[in-house]
Amino acid sequence: MQMYNPPHPGKVLKELYMKPLRLTITEVAKGIGISRKSLSELINGKYGISVETATRLAKAFSTTPESWLNLQQQYDLWNARKIQQLRKIKVFIPENHAKAA
Repeated sequence: MQMYNPPHPGKVLKELYMKPLRLTITEVAKGIGISRKSLSELINGKYGISVETATRLAKAFSTTPESWLNLQQQYDLWNARKIQQLRKIKVFIPENHAKAA
């Protein structure tokens, strides 16, 4: 199911993990082995989560890489659907046909 306007994973990291644990960008960056600048850009939504960063965050916060990558995917899909002009795309298989297959 598609989420309506999903949050950027950096915002999730900040609001659900860093704030409650009172962690700074510097502490988390050092703890997961990335630069402070990279983490800051992630938190501010300038960049997405890579597979490598997802594995680091998963280890640090006892989650799974898949959960972080899923957040990123939902965010990316939502934004892609907003900006693409899907009306201009030729449909080769109608939706009702695809569901029956």
